[in-house]
Amino acid sequence: MEIRSAAAQGLASCHLCGKVSPVALGSCPRCHRALHLRKPHSLERTWSFLLAAIALYFPANLLPIMTVGGIGGPESDTILSGVLNFWEDGDFLVAAIIFAASILIPILKMLALVWLCLAASGRIHASPKNLARLYHLTELVGRWSMVDVFVVAILVALVQVGALSKVLPGPAILSFAAVVVLTMFAAMSFDPRLLWDRHRGNDLSDTP
Repeated sequence: MEIRSAAAQGLASCHLCGKVSPVALGSCPRCHRALHLRKPHSLERTWSFLLAAIALYFPANLLPIMTVGGIGGPESDTILSGVLNFWEDGDFLVAAIIFAASILIPILKMLALVWLCLAASGRIHASPKNLARLYHLTELVGRWSMVDVFVVAILVALVQVGALSKVLPGPAILSFAAVVVLTMFAAMSFDPRLLWDRHRGNDLSDTP
């Protein structure tokens, strides 16, 4: 038996409250939000957020994320140099957590979003079920990418010992926070239903 999708029957799920209604109504009868079969300009918005995140990822890793001032003078650390310092001091678990959350996860998340966008636009052919799982996994792990921002914020609040030591956030922290926020927006803008539309041979990416 052929299974017809909601979009094929002219039904749309409200992006705000989730109520399913005929798209011909134009707006949700519950919350009066505009109805769309798919998120408007989903791929374009996702690509915009994603490219901005990729551009900011380089200063986030190349610029100092924090500066520690002490008796011996100020010392600046990038994310990677901080990971190496923790590793050399024997704090292997802390180094591994920061490396995974601040370097590995953002890279994998951006690569996953690029892969999903290419699949939704028909440039890559893969199982829509596996792609949907990849999308939900990307949403799940993305929220753990702010570890460095939290670490620096805690250090700035706690490691202020008068004239002996002072911790200041570096310029990279703004770029890194922007990368995390932009990748979250990119994941939110992407409509995973486009993967199934492409699998069925229907392109509803620009359907109102």
